Amino acid sequence: MKALVLSGGSGTRLRPLTHTSAKQLVPVANKPILFYVLEGIAEAGVTEVGIIVGDTAPEIRAAVGDGSAFGLTVTYIPQERPLGLAHAVRIARDWLGDDDFVMYLGDNFLVGGIADQLADFRDTTPDAQIMLTRVSNPSAFGVAELDDEGRVVALEEKPAFPKSDLALVGVYFFTPAIHEAVNAIAPSARGELEITDAIQWLIDHDARVRSSVVTGYWKDTGNATDMLEVNRTVLDRLDPRCEGTVDEESELVGRVVIEPGATVSRSRIVGPAIIGRGTRIEGSYIGPFTSVADHCTIADSEIEYSIVLTGATIDGVRRIEASMIGRDVAVTPAPRTPQAHRLILGDHSKVQIRS
Repeated sequence: MKALVLSGGSGTRLRPLTHTSAKQLVPVANKPILFYVLEGIAEAGVTEVGIIVGDTAPEIRAAVGDGSAFGLTVTYIPQERPLGLAHAVRIARDWLGDDDFVMYLGDNFLVGGIADQLADFRDTTPDAQIMLTRVSNPSAFGVAELDDEGRVVALEEKPAFPKSDLALVGVYFFTPAIHEAVNAIAPSARGELEITDAIQWLIDHDARVRSSVVTGYWKDTGNATDMLEVNRTVLDRLDPRCEGTVDEESELVGRVVIEPGATVSRSRIVGPAIIGRGTRIEGSYIGPFTSVADHCTIADSEIEYSIVLTGATIDGVRRIEASMIGRDVAVTPAPRTPQAHRLILGDHSKVQIRS
């Protein structure tokens, strides 16, 4: 059994953060989303991992290395352009060989990992197994249609008129039968080789395609709102610890993690929250569901329900909420300029100004 992890793509929905970094490396609770994926694969007992990489390959390689930190052996598979999930399977054909494999999208977050689903796949031995979850906006996902007995009868990618609210979670289990399918399909109207079309090809050719409905927490972390929600979920599971320095004028309330080298002075931190290594918090309030990465400075400011990335500075800002602050960003007060109205009015004008 192998694992194919997709870490290409341009991350357009997370721009501008992803103009300079891979979307899979944007952190949740100070750890990249991709690391949660790799840890889940290792916990399921899969050790051989192929990572599909694109323009951000150097950054992914630098972060993951050879995979030994996760108990994995990692092979990098370059993809010149993101041409669809089925295209990723096609270009990984030589590395996959004739092994069964799990395909996992590197920006998906799934609580509980994949061990149970993998065991179910091995026990029932279908040609393909998909995971589904009910969503309120199925048009944004691949959607499955089931018959009365729960069997998959049709799949459609981002349909304008969805036939169900069951969206495909970004984790798929395949036997080598999928290779014939991805070679048989043509690009969709979007110009991509869709994995939904490949699975539909299997269904149309009488292959066994099973599904299970995920009842636990899952998110496609494609935009800032979802990133903040996943951050909240992970922080809510924190075990409090303090390995940095907190002065007597400061207060830590609830599940708060202070990493080594961090300093907190004259501040109040209400958990769940995490403060990264070497970060300085001074005269500030850090509210619930906030993660502050390494080597940041927050002084005379208030922030909550936010993600602050490495090296950022927030100084003298009264209140920040529901925000993502990028690497090495500086947030400071605007200059206090006189407030005035400048008007050029014609004859007989009538103007109402709120004073």
